[in-house]
Amino acid sequence: MSEKKTDKNALTGCRLVALSAPSGAGKSTICHYLIERNPDFRLSISATTRLPRGNEVDGKDYFFLSLEEFQKKIQSKDILEYEEIHGNYYGTFKSTVFDMLETGYTVLFDVGVFGALSIKEQFPEALLIFIKPPSISELRKRLKKRKTEDSAKIEYRLSRLPLEYSKAELFDVQVVNDDLFRTVEEIEQIIFAHQKTEK
Repeated sequence: MSEKKTDKNALTGCRLVALSAPSGAGKSTICHYLIERNPDFRLSISATTRLPRGNEVDGKDYFFLSLEEFQKKIQSKDILEYEEIHGNYYGTFKSTVFDMLETGYTVLFDVGVFGALSIKEQFPEALLIFIKPPSISELRKRLKKRKTEDSAKIEYRLSRLPLEYSKAELFDVQVVNDDLFRTVEEIEQIIFAHQKTEK
């Protein structure tokens, strides 16, 4: 779901890059390396109603909100996009994104497919990149290796693949993450080429 379009579209769209992928395909790790390699890149930290996992830190990995707090953010129109995934809400603070854009940063979004499409709806020049795993069996292996969810939740995530892959066709680019560092370099070059074209 998305808010109304803003008049900042034409000025900022090409510096918005949304990365989506099935859970376990590596998009969060890819975002980490992209930011590490590019000082002018910043990650838009998402808000979520789910509980923290492992060593996740509020304000660093996510803004962890109660459902009531999240709903208040929607009502105050400080949510650029949001969606429900696996029973939890995820969204992006509009104010945080605009602050980064005004400072001159390229803003990366680690979001679900519907969140990415909402961003594209509001910012037509935004770049949408869908990251695929090499295979479903490899994805299952990665999810099990994380040890953050039980088998039922892993199978539920895998059951969403047909829907996510169907929406991937609406993205600007699809990249297969079969080698992490090669994939990081490939996405980096895609971003640079996109921004050069849009200037």
